[in-house]
Amino acid sequence: MPVFLINLVLIGAIFYFLLIRPQRKERQRHQEMLNKLTRGDQVVTNGGIVGQIVHATESELTIKTAEDTRIVIDRGYVARKVTDS
Repeated sequence: MPVFLINLVLIGAIFYFLLIRPQRKERQRHQEMLNKLTRGDQVVTNGGIVGQIVHATESELTIKTAEDTRIVIDRGYVARKVTDS
């Protein structure tokens, strides 16, 4: 019985350190990135739309995707910020 309990605890620890913890850190990093988005940043949405932020509120972003095209999106649908590398 104690061996079974030790194995169960070890399996739980492995799941935590290999699956849950990294996913939680990635979610936290993404949320910090979303909170730091400001006007002028270039972003890519989850749908693959690339645009530059022209107006930002707490929950929505207006992005300019072409010469005269502006789209209002929810902040949570930004996949990543485009950086100059």
